Amino acid sequence: MNTIVPLISSGVAGPLGVLHLPRLWLKVSLEACGKLAAGYPGAGKGYDQMVIDALALNRDALINFIKSSRPTYPQFEAWVRKQPGVKLDKATVDGINAAIRGYNHDDNTRKGILSSNGLPDDGAAFKDAINLNNLDDWKEFHDAVLK
Repeated sequence: MNTIVPLISSGVAGPLGVLHLPRLWLKVSLEACGKLAAGYPGAGKGYDQMVIDALALNRDALINFIKSSRPTYPQFEAWVRKQPGVKLDKATVDGINAAIRGYNHDDNTRKGILSSNGLPDDGAAFKDAINLNNLDDWKEFHDAVLK
């Protein structure tokens, strides 16, 4: 079976305005179909858990909804809106988005991603996890599909 590298960036938001939420939906959806590329968690402990916690969502309920309903992205956002205690106010959304934009990988992770892409770790190199993760995803996609 072919697997898929999730190419929706953590820097992308859907209509609710929450960064990374579309990527979380995609990864869990791909995992539910058995199509998520190796090395990618459906719902991991990094950005995935940050978003789940910030919005006060139930992790198990989110995963179960996606796995059982296989929603489109707008259907997923509609489900999110209906969750008891969900936090979608401007301050919460702005806060999680700032946390996602402001997160930097540790030095070893940054160096590894840059090196695998043939890029120097110099003053011009990305420091933020969003752009480093994008590079990593594009490399994984290239190696799996285009090479």
